Amino acid sequence: MAETEGAAVPDRLLINRTTAGDGACVVTLAGEVDLDGSAHLRETLLSCLHTARVTVVDFGGVTFMDSSGINALITAHQTAEERGCRLSVAAPQDAVLRVLELVGVDTLIPCYPTLEQALTG
Repeated sequence: MAETEGAAVPDRLLINRTTAGDGACVVTLAGEVDLDGSAHLRETLLSCLHTARVTVVDFGGVTFMDSSGINALITAHQTAEERGCRLSVAAPQDAVLRVLELVGVDTLIPCYPTLEQALTG
């Protein structure tokens, strides 16, 4: 992977954007996705969806996500559909996967157990 840009959001969420060899945008998150970082997450996802046909959000390092994170994902999903792009979620930890399943986001956005599977999905 190449083309890395990162941004720390109030010491609780790290967002790292990279481009995979096939041109897919990979957004890797670490920390907590809450109101403080969700706007930056939404902006990053929308930026990816305007430049790449495939965007994968790697949740492997996320320990908590609230409704603002869900809203950022839904906004990104709507944009992906409008643009004919593919958006997917990779490696959510059990607590985050449970939130995605409870609100039904997993029925809108494909969720994969690994980043590799999400990139080839």
